[in-house]
Amino acid sequence: MYHFFVSEEQINGENAYIEGSDVNHIVNVLRMRTGEELLISVKGDWDYLCKIEAIEENKVKLKVLESMEQRELPVNITLLQGIPKSDKLEMIIQKSVELGVSEIIPVKTKRVVVKIEEKKQASKANRWNAIAESAAKQSKRSIIPKVSEPMSIDNALEIVKDFGVKLIPYENADGIEKTRKILDSMDKTKNIAIFIGPEGGFEESEVEKIKDSGFEVITLGKRILRTETAGLALLSNIMIRLEDE
Repeated sequence: MYHFFVSEEQINGENAYIEGSDVNHIVNVLRMRTGEELLISVKGDWDYLCKIEAIEENKVKLKVLESMEQRELPVNITLLQGIPKSDKLEMIIQKSVELGVSEIIPVKTKRVVVKIEEKKQASKANRWNAIAESAAKQSKRSIIPKVSEPMSIDNALEIVKDFGVKLIPYENADGIEKTRKILDSMDKTKNIAIFIGPEGGFEESEVEKIKDSGFEVITLGKRILRTETAGLALLSNIMIRLEDE
């Protein structure tokens, strides 16, 4: 079933509507017609099963058939991702949104290979957010996770300073049992931050700074995972443990 996001003002009792670029997508790409059903979401509210009642030039009018609880995890998860090559970051954004992440912060660490010019950062962020929105629709998320413009380690750490659980997988860590215990004892009321290094990994000084800000160093096993694999592996484990019935 096709899925769209609307604002609170676009729902009034049994009536709702979709406007903007989604109208063209519904009419000319999906070729939907009156009588067909779709799903809409309002951030922090409910999901709604709707039927198309009328299609106008700039608006699709809907009838609300059913309201449903949203499909989100009970806590927010923020992924701090050392910037990899462009296509890898786009894949990370897509898959981490599917796995339930709430926000993605691309971080400029010392070993980041890709250098994004200051003047191009806003346009890059716009593309990343479009990818996040598409992934949110496909996976029936009830929110569209935000992707920030690239920032320094210090600025990223400041954003998550009050989070209750902060984890950094690191190849020099040991003790998989420690990782298991942390994951098994996660509190569903505490926000979670995950910090993943870029393709070249973290420098020791960066790991120390991240540890000093309250991050717990963990291992994901004996094998060395690529940057595009490590975050998704950890997010998958967290999602399974936090998912409500």
